[in-house]
Amino acid sequence: MTDILIGRNDHASVNLDAHYGNRHGMIAGATGTGKSVSLMVLAEGFSRLGVPCFLADAKGDLAGLSMAAGPAGDKLKARLDKLGLTDWQPQANPVIFWDIYGKLGHPVRATISEMGPTLLGRVLELNDTQEGVLEVIFKVADDQGWLLLDLDDLRALLGFAAENAKDISSHYGLIGTQSIAAIQRALLKLEQDGADGFFGEPALELADLMRQDMNGRGVINVLAADRLILKPKLYSTFLLWLLSELFEQLPEVGDLDQPKMVFFFDEAHLLFDDAPPALMQRVEQVVRLIRSKGVGVYFCSQNPDDVPGNILGQLGNRVQHALRAFTPRDQKAVKAAADTFVANPKIDVVKAIAQLAVGEALASTLRESGIPTPVEQVLVTSPTSRIGAITDAERSAVRQRSPVGTKYDTPVNRESAAEMLAKRAGEKAEEAQSAVKKAPAGAATDNSAWGGVIRDALLGNGRRQGMLEAMAKSASRTVGTRIGQQIVRGVLGSIFGGKR
Repeated sequence: MTDILIGRNDHASVNLDAHYGNRHGMIAGATGTGKSVSLMVLAEGFSRLGVPCFLADAKGDLAGLSMAAGPAGDKLKARLDKLGLTDWQPQANPVIFWDIYGKLGHPVRATISEMGPTLLGRVLELNDTQEGVLEVIFKVADDQGWLLLDLDDLRALLGFAAENAKDISSHYGLIGTQSIAAIQRALLKLEQDGADGFFGEPALELADLMRQDMNGRGVINVLAADRLILKPKLYSTFLLWLLSELFEQLPEVGDLDQPKMVFFFDEAHLLFDDAPPALMQRVEQVVRLIRSKGVGVYFCSQNPDDVPGNILGQLGNRVQHALRAFTPRDQKAVKAAADTFVANPKIDVVKAIAQLAVGEALASTLRESGIPTPVEQVLVTSPTSRIGAITDAERSAVRQRSPVGTKYDTPVNRESAAEMLAKRAGEKAEEAQSAVKKAPAGAATDNSAWGGVIRDALLGNGRRQGMLEAMAKSASRTVGTRIGQQIVRGVLGSIFGGKR
């Protein structure tokens, strides 16, 4: 059986053929109309077929996928009878919990280099000029062999670029200190938003998302997004990065009997709000081509027009829940949603969208030769797992059984740009200290009295330590610590030859 039952009515059922599961899809509808249940139905269906899934849990209710539903009550029994589901049994799904903040699941990390300047520029909300400066800085790091792993690395490199702006501009193109300062301020805001824990190592390996359990069921990866959703740029950039990583790393496989992985993008409008044209082109390219890598992408949002038309046209599998037409924009959205379906003479789609009950939907999927079926109004089937949140104890029990163990739970900080630049500054400090020691005593006897006093204060006079020597020794002692690295990058880099 390679079909996933979405829903039924008195004379027809709508099933998603797994062969066309990588042709992407859309789940839309107003808040409280049943989108989350439809998403759970599809995720469970793919999991039973052995297809791993990734989804973001913005409200905490999708965590229920990890727990079996309770015994069927009268209301559920009536629904199951109406759907004709005689073999329905409560069943939990294999789930791995993830969390960028590391609280409700395994920490999810990516390196600065993996994110790249384009996506990082979006999450930092940079303008075109500032993003161009960021691209130059990435190029400098590549040419010097400096790894960019975490925010400390990028911050150190920005400090280096500010102190060497003239040299860098002559080789790579003009960079302005004002743009560098703007990027530094954006980094500070990003760190305050809690993103410092996201950038670093061990970085997420895609193989850990594309797992099956011992029974051959695909693992459902649930990202805790209740806090992340409050940072829409970070949320959308992370999910787009993950989608891009799948696109770049997976081999071409063409159309398989079923997808290799399915990716659900909830609150899809956040991906496209205020997105620059270059990023929009990237999204369109990834969505268009990633199906050849065996990955299906399903967008979830309130209105279909939250997704640009050139992308919406590639979403062949559609589940539309109720939309309430209270305003002219709502009425336009209802009409637009109706126009995306293949007409069914038995259904007034515009009228039906506005009158659907909770748990009902208009659905159309791709069948033979990838042709969409006429739209049907159906009662959406019931998941076998719990609809709703889980307790902290239940979440902890799932995490303890996680197949990835503690692989990502402890951060790793290996030598990268921050440490290399700190070492470089420390070497300069030692060179300056050595030069001070080798300077002959009384070499400036022809100075005026005040000049001699100033020189002795700065360089020492053989009996007393000078200010520069004291600073160099202090910096050398602290270079191994994080504070010391910041001091060396920010102060000593400019004193001992950082600027030319």
